[in-house]
Amino acid sequence: MFNLKKLSMLLHIAGACFACSSFAQKSSLSPDLYNAATVPDSLKENANSVVRYYNKEILVKSPGKAIIKEHVIKTILNEKDESEGQYYIFYSKKFSSVGEAEMRVYDSKGTLLKKYKKSDFYDHSAADGVSIISDSRVMALGHSIVNYPVTIEKIEEITYDSFLDLQDWDIQNKEESVEKAFCKVAFKPEAGFRYNLKNIKISPQKTREGDYEVYSWEVKGLKAIKPEEGSEDWTYLPRISFATNTINFDGYNGDMTTWNGFGLWQKQLNNEVSVLPEKRVEEIRKMVEGIVSDKDKAKFLYEYLQKNFRYVSIQLGIGGLKPFPASFVDEKKYGDCKALTNYMYTLLKAVNIPSYYAIVRAGENEEPADPKFVNDPFNHIILCIPFKGDTTWLECTSNTKEFGKLGPFTENRNALIVTEDGGKLVNTPVSNIADHLFDSESIIKINTDGTASAQLKIKSSGGYRDMLIGLSYSKVDDRKKSLLSYLNLKQPDIFELKDLKDENGFKEVELDLEYEKLSDMAAGGKYFYRPRLFDLWRLTTPVLEKRKTDYFFEHPMLKKNATTITLPSDLEVESLPTDTSFKFSYGSYSVKYTYDKEKNEVKTTAQFELNKHVIPAAKYNEMQAFMDNIAKSMSKKLVLKKKA
Repeated sequence: MFNLKKLSMLLHIAGACFACSSFAQKSSLSPDLYNAATVPDSLKENANSVVRYYNKEILVKSPGKAIIKEHVIKTILNEKDESEGQYYIFYSKKFSSVGEAEMRVYDSKGTLLKKYKKSDFYDHSAADGVSIISDSRVMALGHSIVNYPVTIEKIEEITYDSFLDLQDWDIQNKEESVEKAFCKVAFKPEAGFRYNLKNIKISPQKTREGDYEVYSWEVKGLKAIKPEEGSEDWTYLPRISFATNTINFDGYNGDMTTWNGFGLWQKQLNNEVSVLPEKRVEEIRKMVEGIVSDKDKAKFLYEYLQKNFRYVSIQLGIGGLKPFPASFVDEKKYGDCKALTNYMYTLLKAVNIPSYYAIVRAGENEEPADPKFVNDPFNHIILCIPFKGDTTWLECTSNTKEFGKLGPFTENRNALIVTEDGGKLVNTPVSNIADHLFDSESIIKINTDGTASAQLKIKSSGGYRDMLIGLSYSKVDDRKKSLLSYLNLKQPDIFELKDLKDENGFKEVELDLEYEKLSDMAAGGKYFYRPRLFDLWRLTTPVLEKRKTDYFFEHPMLKKNATTITLPSDLEVESLPTDTSFKFSYGSYSVKYTYDKEKNEVKTTAQFELNKHVIPAAKYNEMQAFMDNIAKSMSKKLVLKKKA
């Protein structure tokens, strides 16, 4: 499936010209819209750009055909929105065509500087770097903005010949104000029409134009929204999602009024793609001979998939939605998320283990599907195995993910499973602190001349394991730089990085460090050291009078550290930092210090827990104070002195 929602929509629709609605002609628009001096002062606050005029028109001619037009005039106030000088129009060779594409650039006074026509666009494949072949296309052009403010006008018209749902009306982007914007949807009654409001309350004006029912919306004077740190766009930006009740995608008809109907439609696409030759089925059955439980058989086959097949995306025809046959994957030893998931489904079917093809919105903290509004917000496929009392989920595109673990990419949301009876929206697993462990042990030896050697061992799971595995594909020097930055380690003079074992869902690494000088400072015969090699937690957040949006971390987590510092024979402890313990509604932090005078060793144990990765806005101030207290605790020094 496409990684971008827009691309999945853009695999869609052809028709004739707009029958019952048309853009306002440029001549009918006020020249003031192009003059930056006419932007109201009230719309400049917190804004990097101002939408002067935005008109979106959607004509649904039938359950499988639509035309979408967009006309936007936007004044760019500063370089933070310089990307507005880029224009991308996505479409599909088979399912859509671009009728009109134009961009105009005006100076601060509204004088036309440059006009780009459709022929000026660079039209090329929209392959995303992992797709080896794709029907998806993008028309692109770029204008280098020299002076600000500048006004850019963009016009496009795309005809679609197949679609699952209509595009969203993204009313406003972050740090962008809106002077006036309009949206109009005209549709044939037999297609049906639904819409869903997000972060806005606005009612449409309903009219009729010939054979079409028409819904129209209008907004004016929307002030720019400055995002709060740690927020997600989908929790606060206003938009309206659109969908028809019936669909026809490449001849596949479907009822989109229920999730069950959506699942039945997907089931049509999956028919006859989960079959392998009988000889191959027998080979698969022999592979699991002697394995007793179904779960152990599934684990064996999943690991077989990981060792012998690789992820490659292919987007041809309806291939953006329909899996390639299991026989294709079996022969080629590769496939995309649809193909690999379907292949795993087929392997399990060969040994009589039922499973479900599951469609999900992937990405850390991505917006889950709305149970009350049936549409297609999805971009990824995973597999669900309904073992009795122990539902198991598999990420079939990963060669490193442990059996039964999804991770932040698809946890904590919902997925549409495709059953024999249709679709059912179910929750994916909710991660907890045990799923994301960062357990570390540090051994430090300080020598009499002030030099020091240190060893740091890290054992990780979940998101931390993914991070370390991801780093393993980088050059050694780049890995070292990343770890130094992430851990906030003092720059060592010698740094050796060792990969240790990776098994049973835990990845281990070792850092061996040498320092010419480890102390932070010395004064009056006293030496000041950090009581540990790295900061177990160092995030702080700003004080806010009233938080409006939830705060998102990547995942829940459990971070632990045990540090032993062996002191030189001529030094002893003058003072240890104070033991501390802090809690808030969704987490805790504690640290303890001990000094063994006989061994001349200082030991530190610290633990940080975050039990929930989404912190409600109402709990933000409590979290903010908690993080500040940790930062203050982490700044405390170990003070050593010369022995008498």
